[in-house]
Amino acid sequence: MEHISGSFTIDLRRLGALRELDRRGSLAKAAEAMHLTPSAVSQQLTALSRELGVPLVERHGRGVRLTGQARVVLRHAEVIAAQMERARADLAAWEDGQRGNVAIGAFSSAVGGLLPGALTGLAAARPDITVAVRESEPPDLFTQLDAGEVDVAVAVDFAASPASSDARYVRTELLADVLDVALPAGHRLAGLARVPLRELAADPWVVGDARSCCGAVTRSLCAAAGFTPDIRHAVGDWQALAALVEAGAGVALVPRLAQPLHRPGVVLRAPDGPAPVRHIFAAVRAGAEHNPVLAAVLEQLTAAARTAAAYAPAG
Repeated sequence: MEHISGSFTIDLRRLGALRELDRRGSLAKAAEAMHLTPSAVSQQLTALSRELGVPLVERHGRGVRLTGQARVVLRHAEVIAAQMERARADLAAWEDGQRGNVAIGAFSSAVGGLLPGALTGLAAARPDITVAVRESEPPDLFTQLDAGEVDVAVAVDFAASPASSDARYVRTELLADVLDVALPAGHRLAGLARVPLRELAADPWVVGDARSCCGAVTRSLCAAAGFTPDIRHAVGDWQALAALVEAGAGVALVPRLAQPLHRPGVVLRAPDGPAPVRHIFAAVRAGAEHNPVLAAVLEQLTAAARTAAAYAPAG
């Protein structure tokens, strides 16, 4: 018999033959249970013995019996078999979308306005799905999605995002996020129910980071109203933006997903005319939409978006 190898491998089917022999007590009964011939079971045991480098059976009268080494192997075999059953259960749960690990990349106001509701719903419905959140925006967000660093990307549809026709991704439309005008409480237009954007052409503006989706959306909406905004301040935090508006440093467009701002010196008014919106979507790599775990995440994101869409600021 060969010496025990430091890197031996075990064929689980052969290990099953050893377990059946232990349970049944004879090659014939083990073969019957496995729907094999006694010769086939004997061959599997011989091969397993060769793999392990130890004797597993020995002649005993007209039959065979297990060796001491076989008993050692069987103790480990029970652990292996139990672990394989757990693996089978986990895989079955994964197939049902009950268990898995998901990384979500999202822009800041989606992290604050959409993900809490989605994660709460997911924890209630699928407690064995583990989620990691990463704040990111296009184009970096989609580089991360391509690389598998995130599994779901939540983004605003603007110039830095992939086109809706991009075949590399499957999109789920989440929300048309309405933007309101944020004014200092003492602003000349604060008493209006609806504020014409064109009337703010001469005001200083506060926007999100100029490279961000909100900076781009503010510029495009002001351009559609017929003017280029006088951007005095660019910040990356909505509370910082609200503080500047409250201080009279400028006016801003604030998406409802980033509200409420809870600033007594800031009033929020709907712009006059058609409501300005930014379109928010979730994307997964093409083909991944069939993953039931990701489908469960997208379902909860969609539900959270419905709740967010119902929000309207107090007048």
